[in-house]
Amino acid sequence: MDLAMPFLLGPPGANGTTRSQAINPPGEACPALAPSQGSLPAEELGRAAAFALAVGEGAQEARQKVHPTWSHGEELCVGSLSPEGGSCVGFWAYKGSPACSESHLDLLGRLKHSPGLPSMGGKHGENHQALLSEGEEAEMEIFGYKTHGFRKALCIAGSVLSCGVLLLVFYWKPAWDVWASCVPCDLQEADVVLLRTTDEFHTYSRKKVTWTSLTDICRDSTVVADGSSLLNRVVRTPELNVRCIQVQKIRYAWDLAANCFQKVGVLEDSHTCADVHAKFGSGLASKEREVRKLICGPNTIDVEITPIWKLLVTEVLHPFYVFQLFSVCLWLAEDYIEYSVAIVLMSLLSVALTVYDLRMQSVKLHHLVESHNSVPVKVCRRQADVQAMESRHLVPGDLLVLEGGRLMLPCDAILLSGVCIVNEGMLTGESIPVTKTSLPRDNGEQPWQASCAGDHRRHILFCGTEIIQAKGDGWEQAKAVVLRTGFNTAKGDLVRSILYPKPMNFRLYRDAIRFLMFLIGIAGIGMVYTVCVFVLNGKEAGEVVKKALDVVTIAVPPALPAALTTGIIYTQRRLKKKGIFCISPQRINVCGQLNLVCFDKTGTLTEDGLDLWGLVLAKGQSFQNVCSLASGSPIPWGLPCGAMVCCHSLVLLEGKIQGDPLDLKMFEATHWELEDPKDHGGAAGELTHTMVVKPGPKAVHVPVEGMVILHQFPFSSALQRMSVVVQEFSGGRHVFMKGAPERVAHFCRPESVPPTFASHLQLYASRGFRILGLAHKAWPEGVPTTSLVREEVESHLTFLGFLVLENRLKRETRPVLEELTAARIRSVMVTGDNLQTAITVAREAGLILQGSQVILVEAGTQPGHPAASVTWKLLEESSKDTGPGPKDLHSAASEGGGRPFHFCMSGGSYEVIAQSFSHLLPKLLLNGTVFARMSPAQKASLVQEFQKMDYFVGMCGDGANDCGALKVAHAGISLSEQEASVASPFTSRTPNVECVPELIRQGRAALVTSFCMFKYMALYSIIQYLGVLLLYWKLNSFGNYQFLFQDLAITTLIGMTMSLNGASPKLVPFRPAARLTSPPLLLSVVLNILFSLALQVCGFVLVQQQPWYSADNLLSACSPGNTSHAGAAGNATRSSNSSGSEEAKDDYRSYENTTVWLLGTINCLLVAVVFSKGKPFQQPVHTNYVFVVTLAVQLAVCLFFLFAHLDELYARMELVCTPLVWRIALLVMLTVTFALSFTVEEVVIENRALWGLLKRGLGYQSSSSYQRLRRAVERDSAWPPLGRTDFSESVALSVGCREAYTNPVFESHEEPRSGHHP
Repeated sequence: MDLAMPFLLGPPGANGTTRSQAINPPGEACPALAPSQGSLPAEELGRAAAFALAVGEGAQEARQKVHPTWSHGEELCVGSLSPEGGSCVGFWAYKGSPACSESHLDLLGRLKHSPGLPSMGGKHGENHQALLSEGEEAEMEIFGYKTHGFRKALCIAGSVLSCGVLLLVFYWKPAWDVWASCVPCDLQEADVVLLRTTDEFHTYSRKKVTWTSLTDICRDSTVVADGSSLLNRVVRTPELNVRCIQVQKIRYAWDLAANCFQKVGVLEDSHTCADVHAKFGSGLASKEREVRKLICGPNTIDVEITPIWKLLVTEVLHPFYVFQLFSVCLWLAEDYIEYSVAIVLMSLLSVALTVYDLRMQSVKLHHLVESHNSVPVKVCRRQADVQAMESRHLVPGDLLVLEGGRLMLPCDAILLSGVCIVNEGMLTGESIPVTKTSLPRDNGEQPWQASCAGDHRRHILFCGTEIIQAKGDGWEQAKAVVLRTGFNTAKGDLVRSILYPKPMNFRLYRDAIRFLMFLIGIAGIGMVYTVCVFVLNGKEAGEVVKKALDVVTIAVPPALPAALTTGIIYTQRRLKKKGIFCISPQRINVCGQLNLVCFDKTGTLTEDGLDLWGLVLAKGQSFQNVCSLASGSPIPWGLPCGAMVCCHSLVLLEGKIQGDPLDLKMFEATHWELEDPKDHGGAAGELTHTMVVKPGPKAVHVPVEGMVILHQFPFSSALQRMSVVVQEFSGGRHVFMKGAPERVAHFCRPESVPPTFASHLQLYASRGFRILGLAHKAWPEGVPTTSLVREEVESHLTFLGFLVLENRLKRETRPVLEELTAARIRSVMVTGDNLQTAITVAREAGLILQGSQVILVEAGTQPGHPAASVTWKLLEESSKDTGPGPKDLHSAASEGGGRPFHFCMSGGSYEVIAQSFSHLLPKLLLNGTVFARMSPAQKASLVQEFQKMDYFVGMCGDGANDCGALKVAHAGISLSEQEASVASPFTSRTPNVECVPELIRQGRAALVTSFCMFKYMALYSIIQYLGVLLLYWKLNSFGNYQFLFQDLAITTLIGMTMSLNGASPKLVPFRPAARLTSPPLLLSVVLNILFSLALQVCGFVLVQQQPWYSADNLLSACSPGNTSHAGAAGNATRSSNSSGSEEAKDDYRSYENTTVWLLGTINCLLVAVVFSKGKPFQQPVHTNYVFVVTLAVQLAVCLFFLFAHLDELYARMELVCTPLVWRIALLVMLTVTFALSFTVEEVVIENRALWGLLKRGLGYQSSSSYQRLRRAVERDSAWPPLGRTDFSESVALSVGCREAYTNPVFESHEEPRSGHHP
């Protein structure tokens, strides 16, 4: 169908016909869009619609059929929506209308391939384009192409005829290669696919489709026993082969049923719990293993050590080095041998350093994953014995036997039987033993992940984690079925994030490209000028071409990338000295623009450790007085003590108790001891993976000898609780629960929960305490622990009371946050902890200062009500004095000088607002300060929402559940040195937030240095460019050694030393400019170009007007005793005839040359002084001793050239003698230019007050989204709303948190300790 025509699918109307779409003028409602059963109202269509833009031949005519008023240049959006109810409506609107909002365009990929929608294949076939890894971070568009023989031959011929230039262009632009040599086709017919990332960069890559044959193994179309398996759908019959592509280390096979590429190397998610046990519980047959191995590939995380030659070729083929090669060839043709050799040596040194660095990174990463590929494992084979093999031979569906000592898991696996204790530090950043339980034998119809009630990760053993202990059920060994292999695993995804990092989209780098384009444009003007001058003077064509090309190499500075890289390297070293390590150097400059930092709470703002404060026990309908635990005295025996003794996840490893620090602190306070169950009697089946606790010597006398933990339902962040079934020695059985007080109370009998529960919880939470709820019930004996159902165990409990713990702020926290606030950098708390506790900690830390309003935002959906609601509640200010602090600048600004206010909300409210009140979300984030009970995905989503508001966002966390947020932030700073921190660009060895202002200071200094280098390189190029063009007017130029001195002795040394200036120790309340095109920077460059132009033109013109000037006699200005040019007397008379001798042709000596070169060379030094920045972002220039000494030596040498009179020196430098008066005149011109340039730079360019006045006078206002929103909020007298509840008109589609980055194969079940317990 023509994409320009509106379309409609839906149920038949009353008369049995399908409803048709009305063609109405833009802006009028379409009758077909009226709400109906299963459809959305017209105003909601823009939220969840798939759009198709009319493109291709005949698009204009087709659009005019839709609406006659359509004119060329407008694009008509045509879309369709298929809601869950089955009804489907169609609509159209002009691009730019609310229905075509860019914020909804991402839904195109999710809905346009829906089976309920009409095909959008286009003229290249029904399935030319699709999405690969849809919904994941590495999502890509994939296009099908087929190699065309004639086109391919033309491309080969073009590459040969162009001496490889076309091949080089195709190397840089793989999409052009595909478009030139292939023709579009359906993906099912393609032998080449073109991939394009769906981010803002739209990076292209080319992949060849390969075939894998199964004929040596299979004889029929059923390749695996499971008929519904994907592996049966990817095999083409009768050929018995599989079409595959490999993208970023992941293998995809063509699904013949779904007509798309599907990821292989994973077990299908559609299996139920019963299916997993039945189909894979006894292992795979030999033939099926071989088939799976061929299709899925080996279980390896292979990071090859890239050969040096390959790194060398890749680096040399970079456009910059290709340009340098072109320049060197040109210079060699002009006999610029010394300079060419110098540039070659510099380039070789740069390439060698880069190759060495890349090689070391490759080796380091290879060693990190090398051991993964050869782990000895045991696999249970169907109808065969257990077989030992290397882990590289594992396939999805294999049944692993877990036994013996410690084992580094080589794949992701589902635990089918037994219990495992694992260390997930590689993934979570916390080396805390975690208990994994077996997948239940549930007979439900839901997929196994959905049936586990959000706790499915408790049954998964992740690749890269260490199995510390594995215990089977009774006499049966612990077993696990392989879920994912290779790069599909959790560790594989982590390694892929290093191999294929997300490009950094920073305005400085975009502006750098524009800057180079500007210089190339300037060079083009110079080329035209050069051609005109030399052609009009009758020069040979070869010389004209060389001189014209020379202009390009002069205007575009070859040393610019090296100079910028040098500055980043220096900053990296300074950060390393401060204990901050960087794996993404390009993000250092971005740190200079940070204006918002998100902080995790526990372990980041507060101490890791917790101290027991007291027990608040419930008795009847009231709470008893607090039982203080601060003194460390033994806790008297009772049910609350029993809960503290048993309800934990601690394990005994090598005689040492290990586990969560909170659990450890709680258990140690009881003075009980943990023992290995094998030392005690009991049925093998009951005590196989139990734990025994007994009173220690210091414990208060208790009536029981000990307790056995029979079964444990581990803690999960989704459930916010854990529970255990225990048995007393020679006594009864009990159930204990511990977790978030609100969740624990939910499972207790209402009569056991005191009416003052909420007020007591509020009281202790408002004081900043961490609170656990405790509950208990008796459990009947005789029920096998292997058949326990969590829902039954966790019901009708008796509420015991609160366990109150104290979590102190780190001493560095408040000073750091005050420093950031004074620097106008917003600080936001993002935690998994209780909301009230987080608010209290925010007050203590200075995030919420005394006198500020705290507005609690609660959003949710009500049972029986179709709409979501949001409530605004003003919290009473705590009477607790938070101490003196600086003025809350960012909050006060948002209130227009009135009383500042802060929004606080939980993760659940945030998600509801993101889904149903998306128009309110930016306004809430503008003053949002505390976000509590946030899951890892919600943290990442929040960071992205801040970025959409044009904030430059930093994220500081301990690496546990912050990996997603650390990765998507502009600058992620991990306080953990575990392998999980590899996802973060920055890692601090010092585990406190002092690294944040330090990183911002260094980032600002690096950013200012980058701008200084851009400005200096621009001026250096323009100065040399102007000098050469002036001399071209006289058919002259600079000599070889003159170029060499300017490029190496001046510019290279300045580029290497200017960046040595350190960061200022103080953060000022404003940021450096973010763009090269900002008015102050542009004005500075333009004015200095004009000053340099005036200086050189004056020197060039005035020297010709001197009485001693002679164009032919180079000795006319000096006394008869001057013999500096005696050896060249025969060449003293210049001729414009190009047929002169080679010596005459290469002799550039003239009064104009000497004057212009000396002025330009010394001016380069003066410009470096002017552009060298000190305060407010860097230390004073005079503290950069190396730079100052270098400048002093260079200036001394230049003045020596100006005033010295050494015959051999002048002859070598191709200078001529001039009178002393003229030399003094040159010095005066230079001094005046320097004074003028320095004054303008300090008085105008660096005058913030003047620029502020100009902005106000011109009515300029920031275009950042959050600044525009802030101005709108200031004018809104009804904001913030207080004491009211608002409802959404309908429940919108979930588009908020699902787009955030999460590891597609791992999301930690453990919240940071702030989320483990409230």
